[in-house]
Amino acid sequence: MTEMRRQRTALPVLRMLAMALALAALPGLARDPARTAPASMPAMPAMPASGVIGVEDAYFSPGFWIARTQAANRALMAPAAIDARNARLLRDDDSMHDLSALPASLTRAQVAGWIEGLASPPAKPLWDEAGKPVPKASLDAIVGNRAMEAIPANQATRYGMAVQRAALRAFPTALRVFSSDDDADIDRFQESALFPGDPVAIAHASADGQWLFVVSPRYAAWVEAKAIASGDRATVLAYAQRTPYRVITGAKPRTVFTREEPRVSEVQLDMGVRIPQAGAPLDEPVNGQHPYSAWILDLPVRNADGGLGFAPALLQKNADSAPGYLPLTRANIIRQAFKFLGERYGWGHSYNGRDCSGFVSEVYRSMGVQLPRNTSDQAVSPVFARTHFEAGDSRAKRMAAVAALDVGDLIYIPGHVMMFVGRIDGMPYVIHDTNGGSTLGADGELHSMHLNGVSLTPLLPLRFGKDHDYVDRITNIVRVTKRQ
Repeated sequence: MTEMRRQRTALPVLRMLAMALALAALPGLARDPARTAPASMPAMPAMPASGVIGVEDAYFSPGFWIARTQAANRALMAPAAIDARNARLLRDDDSMHDLSALPASLTRAQVAGWIEGLASPPAKPLWDEAGKPVPKASLDAIVGNRAMEAIPANQATRYGMAVQRAALRAFPTALRVFSSDDDADIDRFQESALFPGDPVAIAHASADGQWLFVVSPRYAAWVEAKAIASGDRATVLAYAQRTPYRVITGAKPRTVFTREEPRVSEVQLDMGVRIPQAGAPLDEPVNGQHPYSAWILDLPVRNADGGLGFAPALLQKNADSAPGYLPLTRANIIRQAFKFLGERYGWGHSYNGRDCSGFVSEVYRSMGVQLPRNTSDQAVSPVFARTHFEAGDSRAKRMAAVAALDVGDLIYIPGHVMMFVGRIDGMPYVIHDTNGGSTLGADGELHSMHLNGVSLTPLLPLRFGKDHDYVDRITNIVRVTKRQ
């Protein structure tokens, strides 16, 4: 997902002619199976039943790619180096928010700046999920619900914590709106998401009291008040530092059902979420169940008065989790990325999924690496090693960078990010969360197949349009696994 002024882009599926043209562009490169292209053009693959050329069922296994990767299990950065870079990210990247550095009070100018900087009042027509125009009066009421006039000149900085996965919205409303009457996927009011345990600063409340404007480390937006429990600064900020803890390494496992404590029953915990363990006895029931086959987690809950509390919850031991962040290795990058393969694309974390930038963020988060939320910020963050391209850079320069891709590298084009996973006979492959799917067909026309999910594709045949492929439009390549 791009920045708050994100644009929608079509992302491609592959056709035979496009593959042939792309492969012809890679002559004379060496034959390292993980990183480089072969000296001669490989044989063309047969067209599979899926219509996605160059992708076979065997390729959907992370083991297939790990076996082709050199030094797959070598640690690429030590945990201390990752922690130091995360600290730099909070300090030096303007898209991030260091909650521990917020002042004791917030001014009206600061709060209003956050709210108005997130989104301007809609200036173009919008449609609802039924394809009907949203009346101007309805949009005006939504904008008015921000209650800008109620922001005090000064207010004490308040803190809270997300108690469930919750949508972050451009305006204080659950109304889904779209740019056209035939689009019901890209909700223009959807921004991102919070996850259980995420700390926030509470900056403002909507006029109807149902929404809070919150500042999280990676985003500032509106969230439903019922998803946030207010707490004191020390408790909120200390939660992420408590030990021992479990890191969620599965795509989105849930806690065990419990009727005794509904607030922690079947709570979804997305990849990379870190939850401290509760100090509960191991030989006594937890929520009516013996805990010997589960981890006892200490989950945040919202009390009746809106305040922050904690309650034990069980996470089955056969669910993917770890006692710490996974080592940052090529093998782990591949394993974690492929756990999302096939998940439906979710703009701004809608549909209980994620979008392109959310996908790569959560893969790296499981290894302790923090990234900015949106592609526009990820691509230019000052703390990551990157290769930048200007519009006029030569094809040769771009292809040389493609030839040097390493597993886990992030490839940015306007509005989209892809993760490199390896090569087959010299053809670079990427895994990415895309709502599109376009390429040139045998008729020379641009065709879309609407992949609309986390997809594995060859890189070179992907088309930005009839006259430009993705390589022509690469803006940045970020090597997250390298210390800058």
